[in-house]
Amino acid sequence: MSRALRRNGWVLGLVVLFLALLAFTKAIQPGFGASGLESLARAALPFAFATAAMAVVVIAGGIDLSVASMMAVASVTAAVLMQGHGAGAPTLPIVLAVLGLGVAMGALNGLLVVLTRVPDIVVTLAMMYVWEGAALLILNAPGGAADPALRAIVLGPVTLPFVPAAWTAWLPKAVVVLAVAVAVVWVPLKRSRLGLSIYAIGSDATAAFRSGVAIGPVKVAAYAVAGLFAAMGGLSVTMGTGIGEPIPGPYLLAAVAAVVLGGVALTGGQGGLLGPIVAVFILRLVRLDLTLMSVDPNVTAIVEGTIMAVVVMAGGLIALRGRRA
Repeated sequence: MSRALRRNGWVLGLVVLFLALLAFTKAIQPGFGASGLESLARAALPFAFATAAMAVVVIAGGIDLSVASMMAVASVTAAVLMQGHGAGAPTLPIVLAVLGLGVAMGALNGLLVVLTRVPDIVVTLAMMYVWEGAALLILNAPGGAADPALRAIVLGPVTLPFVPAAWTAWLPKAVVVLAVAVAVVWVPLKRSRLGLSIYAIGSDATAAFRSGVAIGPVKVAAYAVAGLFAAMGGLSVTMGTGIGEPIPGPYLLAAVAAVVLGGVALTGGQGGLLGPIVAVFILRLVRLDLTLMSVDPNVTAIVEGTIMAVVVMAGGLIALRGRRA
């Protein structure tokens, strides 16, 4: 038990911080309840998927600045394909096609990084503009439509047959969708040979190569998984708003900050997805609290940006000290 607590101490600390913030939110807004929690979860869902995408790449020793742009491409693609179909949209094939598109975009990013040997921050910065342009070509303004049945997956609390609604009112569907998606993709991946290889190349690429790990294919696979999570994020945007959003949202810096706050080392090879996802909810709740306290929106943006910048800089300093050690 003590070993497990030490290994997961940072994540447990984040959970305690989140619960403390929830208590503070309830104190300043007594009316905050199940509906408020559901709104928070729905707003945090795209950020959580963006953070999961970024975390996988950072664990592999890289970074992907095109995550938000890939989300935009996925969002508008889904909205355009579902537009005009209404409730009769071929939802499952469209969702699978968008997820496949996300994997392809991520794999292309990784392939360019591996083949050109240009630093990933440069390659993904260029691809950020490529995917932004692609999203605007598909849909030059917010529009399209989402299947109402697809939207219902993330809207509202969970309802179960033969279970009183009051028992599940505090469990938002968005949280369940996030948990299922991460469990299906990350849990088996982390325990697989590929997952171990991703951690290995992030920890020490040279040692991993000498141990027989194929650095290039593993890195491409890590970016492909990031693209998959980015596509899920784009779908969550469309599911939450009901339309496609061609302009990338404020997910990039928020994802980097949540990754660092969640305990993933910027040098790679350490961390997981649970901590960063909890960090997403913490950052979203801080923003909500500032809004509830009637803080000027401009000041809220300054505070939120300062928190993110401090977290990222602290992570960079820790990474630099780790290299020197």
